[in-house]
Amino acid sequence: MFDFVRKHTRVMQFLLFLLIFPSFVLFGLEGYNRFKEGGSTVATVDGHDITQAEWDAAHRSQVERMRSSMPNVDVKLFDTPEAKYSTLERLVRDRLLQVAASQLRLGASDARLAAELQQNPTIAALRRADGTLDIERYRQLLATQGMSPESFEAQVRGDLASRQVMSGVGVTSFSSAALADVTLNAFYEQRQVQVARFAQSDYVAHINPTEADLETYYKANADKFQSAERADIEYVVLNLAAVQKDIAVPEAELKTYYEQNTARLAGLEERRASHILINADKGASAAERDAARAKAQALLAEVQKSPNQFAELARKNSQDTGSAAKGGDLDFFGRGAMVKPFEEAAFALKKGETSGVVETEFGFHIIRVTDIKQPEQKSFESQRAKLEQEVRSQLAQRKFAEAAEQFTNIVYEQSDSLKPAAERLKLDVQQASNLGREPVAGNTAANNPKLLAAVFSQDSIEKKRNTEAVELATNVLAAARITSYSPARTLPLDEVKTRVREQVVAQLATERARAEGAAKLAEWKASPDAAKLPAAIVVSRESKQAQPSALVEAALRASTQTLPAWVGVDLGTSGYAVVKVEKVLPRDAANVSGLAREREQYAQWWASAEGLAYYKLLKEKFKAEIKIARL
Repeated sequence: MFDFVRKHTRVMQFLLFLLIFPSFVLFGLEGYNRFKEGGSTVATVDGHDITQAEWDAAHRSQVERMRSSMPNVDVKLFDTPEAKYSTLERLVRDRLLQVAASQLRLGASDARLAAELQQNPTIAALRRADGTLDIERYRQLLATQGMSPESFEAQVRGDLASRQVMSGVGVTSFSSAALADVTLNAFYEQRQVQVARFAQSDYVAHINPTEADLETYYKANADKFQSAERADIEYVVLNLAAVQKDIAVPEAELKTYYEQNTARLAGLEERRASHILINADKGASAAERDAARAKAQALLAEVQKSPNQFAELARKNSQDTGSAAKGGDLDFFGRGAMVKPFEEAAFALKKGETSGVVETEFGFHIIRVTDIKQPEQKSFESQRAKLEQEVRSQLAQRKFAEAAEQFTNIVYEQSDSLKPAAERLKLDVQQASNLGREPVAGNTAANNPKLLAAVFSQDSIEKKRNTEAVELATNVLAAARITSYSPARTLPLDEVKTRVREQVVAQLATERARAEGAAKLAEWKASPDAAKLPAAIVVSRESKQAQPSALVEAALRASTQTLPAWVGVDLGTSGYAVVKVEKVLPRDAANVSGLAREREQYAQWWASAEGLAYYKLLKEKFKAEIKIARL
């Protein structure tokens, strides 16, 4: 069958085209659209979808917030179906509040936003001695959280609007102390414990396995003592550089290219302009925009009467705080730097001319061009090397497609050698030795995971044929073939005896630690006064005192109906621990950050009867639906 395929390549390509193209038309576009839309819909709020991708991103963000507020917390606590579903519920709640705020036309003024930011202790810490905000540190702080000042302030403004939606219900409700304890104690409850550790390392010196023990373990775990399969290969790489090296650029074509690109090579023209801005954003009412336009027209009339007073009028009247103090000066800018209407007006003026009133999304502008920087024309000779490189790259790009087709066909049709492809396309046959399935350090094509996967395919190993042409990157193809292959094999016991002994000793030491720990647990439960334990420590999920997570979790989950409570904890390969829980301590409010307390109180209110009822009412009113079952 493979021989038929090799002899009738064109026929097979045509048949495959007939089979694949209709499938793509029928199914491919739909799949692509689903991918582009960000995955399946998990919820809808007011007719707007929440996708799986948005849910995943929200959960990652939630975990990062918890990690930053409680650095010692075990993030595995949040990697559960229940925790992820809780994030989805919160995402739906936040969307509901945003919709409600929009419907009720609630918002936050600039003054209210400024007051809220001034109360933020983190931002307050960024103020200089004179009371001004260190803007650079402010930007850096927000950048670490993936936000800009604008996006952060928009988020705070949205939060303020959402608070107004729930304040009518929330500020008049209350929750029981029991509910608050359940909410907060999960993270902040503390327990006083004594811990006896039976470490595996303490028993290693006392373990002396026999030769029979080593042989028994070796036979039962032979798969742990295998040498990886290795291969020596030869390979060829086709890339733009290989195609480009033999391309000569005709002088006439080079000059034609220069003439066609004169403007680009010279650079872009720049304009220096000043402006007077009267603010009127998109959200302003028609009356407000008309008033702003009239004010701009009046200022334009003054400018036309006294053109030399433009800078003074800008200082007194422009509402662009960034340029008003400089007489409206915006310095030099090129095309693409300003919004379209502003750019078109500025580049239509001559030096010293003033525009009419120009409307943009920011409001109404009066623009005056103060200088024009014309690009310098560069000679053909000074640009020759650059032009030749550009033209050669373009020709290589066009030629590469043809070379790639030849390369693909030759390595497939003459699969017993790479030399025909190398000779036809003037490529070097390169060597690589002692390769495994996993790439090693190095930048050669032989370390590319895609090529290695093709090299270690069954057909390549068994028949020593060329691999198919593999696309390693854009405009980079490679093919390889195995010249020498060593399959994986179990190493003789004599070669790996040291490793076998280490593993046997570790296993027996762990078993002995576990057995002694379990025996001491039974003994101390029966006779608590006989227990000799280290000094007590206080642990919580927030403060683990350098103890393993499994130990802390076992201590906090232990029943405290009768104290002391005894718990045995298997620490895996580390050994065993016996934990004596002596006291349950109240959470230390001083150790709970203000941000964490606020989030917990917010969660507490939503868990209350009032919060649940309000959530249900919002869902019904705005037709919110979670489309997956509770996990």
